[in-house]
Amino acid sequence: MYAAVVHNLGKPPRFDQFPDPVAGEGEVVVQVLAASLKPVDMQMARGSHYASPAAPFICGTDGVGLLVDGQRVFFGGCRAPYGAIAQLTVVPKAFVFPVPAGLTDELAAALPNPGVSAWLALTFRAKLAPGENVLILGATGVTGRLAVKIARLLGAARIVAAGRNPQVLQSLLQHGADAIIRLDSSAEELKEFFVREAGESGFQVVIDFLWGQPTEVFLSAMTKSGFASIGSEIRLIQVGESAGSTISLPAAVLRSTALTVLGTAGVPPRDVLVDALQRIMAHAAHGDLQVATTRVPLAEIESAWEQNESGVRRVIIP
Repeated sequence: MYAAVVHNLGKPPRFDQFPDPVAGEGEVVVQVLAASLKPVDMQMARGSHYASPAAPFICGTDGVGLLVDGQRVFFGGCRAPYGAIAQLTVVPKAFVFPVPAGLTDELAAALPNPGVSAWLALTFRAKLAPGENVLILGATGVTGRLAVKIARLLGAARIVAAGRNPQVLQSLLQHGADAIIRLDSSAEELKEFFVREAGESGFQVVIDFLWGQPTEVFLSAMTKSGFASIGSEIRLIQVGESAGSTISLPAAVLRSTALTVLGTAGVPPRDVLVDALQRIMAHAAHGDLQVATTRVPLAEIESAWEQNESGVRRVIIP
């Protein structure tokens, strides 16, 4: 079969032949119909992700395909060295899920990973309650845009979207956001924006896809001067690091602010994961959640590797 094969960490995968997978006990072989190319896939190919396997391996963590009985499924958990961006892959039976008939292969491949990530960050980790205020740091990426929509579906009272792409930010005002913050402002201006949008009621949930300087400025904006009564707690969920892998965290932030910082904590229990996936797929089937996609033939994987259009998910078609 043909696949997107990573021969050397740090180099783009190549369209190359690879031995066909053979299912072991508790596994199934999937004929891949579509697989989205995601930031995590690129991190694993670079060797910068904690779960990067040894080369050679096939790129891709999940996708949509057919089982031997013809059932169309979303799949994940490919057994290394196999991956999703291939003509065939092998996965645990427990990690295949039916795809609603109303979804295209492209949407069914592109939506679950960022959609489930955003859903779990807001529900499983942040435990967002209806009526709470939400800040999305990094709202102009695929997952950030979905987080805005999902926060609205979950009953958030006020949603503030922060990002660098002014056109996408503006569009979010029609897709769930109550206010926007441009992150390409100076640090002092940005601090003022965070304080203004927090208002008297503050943010109870912050979903952070950025880390780095924007998070540092936000935490500085939330730091109280002098002794002040504690308001509602801020639950900051650290999801991504597209603006930096580290921050400086002064002790005063933690002593003056009711702040809890949580990570996404790997893979949740299977029942939680399945519930999130089913809810995301159901909302997509009703037209509530969408992802912009562009089709890329598998044979063009190397040339398409770095051609990343903001807010658009590349879907590889074997």
